Amino acid sequence: MEYTIQKLAGLAGVSTRTLRYYDEIGLLKPARISSSGYRIYGEAEIKRLQQILFYRELDVDLAGIRQIIDSPAFDERKALQEHHEKLVERRSQLELLIANVEKTIDTIEGRTTMSDKEKFEGFKQKMLEENEAKYGKEIRKQYGDKAVDSSYQKVKNMTQEQADEVSKLSNEVNEAIRAAFENNDPSSELAQKACALHKKWLMYYWPEYSKEMHMALVQGYVDDPRFTAYYDKIAPGCAVFLRDAMKLYLEL
Repeated sequence: MEYTIQKLAGLAGVSTRTLRYYDEIGLLKPARISSSGYRIYGEAEIKRLQQILFYRELDVDLAGIRQIIDSPAFDERKALQEHHEKLVERRSQLELLIANVEKTIDTIEGRTTMSDKEKFEGFKQKMLEENEAKYGKEIRKQYGDKAVDSSYQKVKNMTQEQADEVSKLSNEVNEAIRAAFENNDPSSELAQKACALHKKWLMYYWPEYSKEMHMALVQGYVDDPRFTAYYDKIAPGCAVFLRDAMKLYLEL
């Protein structure tokens, strides 16, 4: 079946302006242009638009979407399976948040009570799922499923007091790194204090500690551009500085 741009926009729940823009940037071209000058879309374009909208729901930008679906290795069936997994994860998160809100309403209206832990379960789960989506593959490869799952469980079991403390400690770590970096001496007392604070912060997340794992993590800050960008927001070169200071702190 074929659709004009107006009908496809109505079917997909997007604007005609969006479809025109997708055409302009080469993301979704119509199958043909009618003798009257109308864009006409067929089955292949409908499938492509579906993929585009799936990836948009997952917050992938348009350039990224085009790169994915235009890749010679793109597998529509595999992509749909991945979409399904992510949507199921999102549904689980929404169901948890909905249950959290409903119980909060019941608590306010005096029908039940709610522990401090329960108040934040949905938000913790969301944070863990986002972390898994961004870094799960890498950290599971480096540390193993057991260590990562244990770490996630530790976060889930955090009290609100612990969550507040780790948030405060995270800021202290960054400020300590910033102050130490200004002296440009990884062996300085300030730099070593920053490393000690980093270890303290880390132990809120890790079920057990080893120097080798800590060093591997900090080396990852240098090797992975995503982490490098985070630490280099403190000051350009901070990721490398922290790595060098940590080598001295751990005496490796």
